[in-house]
Amino acid sequence: MENLKEQIQELQKIIDTYDNIVFFGGAGVSTESGIPDFRSVDGLYHQQYDYPPETILSHSFYRSHPEEFFRFYRNKMLFPKAQPNAAHKKLAELERAGKVRAVITQNIDGLHQAAGSKTVLELHGSVLRNYCEKCHQFYGLNAILNSTGIPHCEKCGGTIKPDVVLYEEGLDEKTINAAVRYIHEADVLIIGGTSLAVYPAAGLIDYFQGDKLVVINKSATPRDKNADLLIQGPIGEVFHSIQNP
Repeated sequence: MENLKEQIQELQKIIDTYDNIVFFGGAGVSTESGIPDFRSVDGLYHQQYDYPPETILSHSFYRSHPEEFFRFYRNKMLFPKAQPNAAHKKLAELERAGKVRAVITQNIDGLHQAAGSKTVLELHGSVLRNYCEKCHQFYGLNAILNSTGIPHCEKCGGTIKPDVVLYEEGLDEKTINAAVRYIHEADVLIIGGTSLAVYPAAGLIDYFQGDKLVVINKSATPRDKNADLLIQGPIGEVFHSIQNP
């Protein structure tokens, strides 16, 4: 563990030195809040669902099998009781301290905002936002949670669609452009809790030209070899040890 301790000290030094830090995170940031990475195989898929999760969470499947889509979505993607963990909280504190400029996340759970982060770019949308496809009426999470089958708009009867980016759908251009700008201008980029396997999101890392690249992830990532600091450990534990400047 001494090694991890030294790595955390190194991270502390970087955070103390720089005040233009951008954080880029994925599913691993929320697993310590009890939200499983839906890609992790837990055997349940084979018992309950006839299709792999990537198929169910695709635009074409949403169109062709909406009932099955929502069955999976309610069961596997919604965690209303999840609370921010040490990583979410520390990032919000570091933003308030003028260290972290932006959090760019692939997660759709809203936990960064719940922890108090203000500048959060959600590359894949949020389960907390839902819209009627016909009249664009906004609905919160409860509209999906408290419905069965296909959720319908109270106003016009249209289908309520979660504001999350499904497979085969493009990312929001405004969000992408803002993420590129923050990463390109950052002095430090901390990549955390992501295997960097999902594109185009993972490709945004290419825009970083700053001083220090930090990678914090339990498993190996394609960027490990480029990292100035590589920490292979649980991200909540790592951030829990960081002191506010």
